[in-house]
Amino acid sequence: MKKILFAANLDSFFIKFLIPYLKFFKDKNYEIHIAAKEDGSNIPYYDKKFNINFARSLNFKQNIESYKQMKDLLKKEHYDIIFCHTPFGAAITRLAAKKYRKTGTKVIYIAHGFHFFKGAPLFNWLTFYPAEKYLSKFTDILLTINEEDYNRANKKFKKCNVKYMPGIGLDVSKFGFSMTNEEKQELRNSLNLKEDDFVGIYAAEILPRKRQEWLIRSLEKTIKENNKIHILLPGRDSMNGKCHELVKSLGLENNIHLIGLRKDIPRLLKTVDFATSSSKQEGLPVNIMEAMYVGLPIVACDCRGVGDLVVNNKNGYLIPLDDSKMFAEKIENLYKGLGLKDAKKIDEEIISDFLIDNAVNKF
Repeated sequence: MKKILFAANLDSFFIKFLIPYLKFFKDKNYEIHIAAKEDGSNIPYYDKKFNINFARSLNFKQNIESYKQMKDLLKKEHYDIIFCHTPFGAAITRLAAKKYRKTGTKVIYIAHGFHFFKGAPLFNWLTFYPAEKYLSKFTDILLTINEEDYNRANKKFKKCNVKYMPGIGLDVSKFGFSMTNEEKQELRNSLNLKEDDFVGIYAAEILPRKRQEWLIRSLEKTIKENNKIHILLPGRDSMNGKCHELVKSLGLENNIHLIGLRKDIPRLLKTVDFATSSSKQEGLPVNIMEAMYVGLPIVACDCRGVGDLVVNNKNGYLIPLDDSKMFAEKIENLYKGLGLKDAKKIDEEIISDFLIDNAVNKF
């Protein structure tokens, strides 16, 4: 039986992105091992689990520790494929696996979005770009999930086989249910939303790079002038309540709903009127793909990856990163029923290329 190792920084990363891949290889009768830092997540479809203290930053001591742990693991276990994810988890794993490639192990890395991109800070270019270029020579296949990353890697990283895949694949099985109008209104009621409210959703962890603070400030005037506009912000709060404080200080508690980490995003998507994103950095955003799958119009800031999905003025609006006025105007236009009449149809045409079957079939 062939053996495959999946390596990523946290257990929760597997829950968010990799369950279909684990199942795919399990169905092909691989013995599946997982290497990640434990965080209590309940992962299915694996045979062995190894707790590796991967860092999420340039923590020298922690990176050295995880490198030694990976060296010990690879010395003990022989893998046919090592499948790397997340920048630091993948970097440590590829360095530890160097000599095993000489004995037939294939090392695959999915770049879920390079930290260097058009408009990225100079620090990112000086740090992450040379690191990824160096690590590419220890990589058999580098999979990129958006056109910007693919074009750059294909041109600059000559030591590995660079391929484009349409995202990590959208798993539509979670949408295999229907909701009656009564069920939709019941869910709205639970969030203090009325039937005639115009509701948007931005499903993302509360983080500086996701820019929920920018979104809240950008919509203050529009919401106060059109109090039927509401925004749901589901996601883990990693900013210690700063967005809650901002919403309260601006008097928007009735319209901006910070509802915490939710397990019913598909149901919420089928209940709202549009989706939005204020992120300044993406790989290929799953939240946008899921919104498109249910046919929602999109209002999103135009960062890397978003333009692979949203066709401006067709299924959504692409907003320059710092144009808060346009961001608010386009949401107000949707509220007033102006534009994007064919968004659902165009969503259906585009999203078919990004379904999970198209991604896993790259293997």
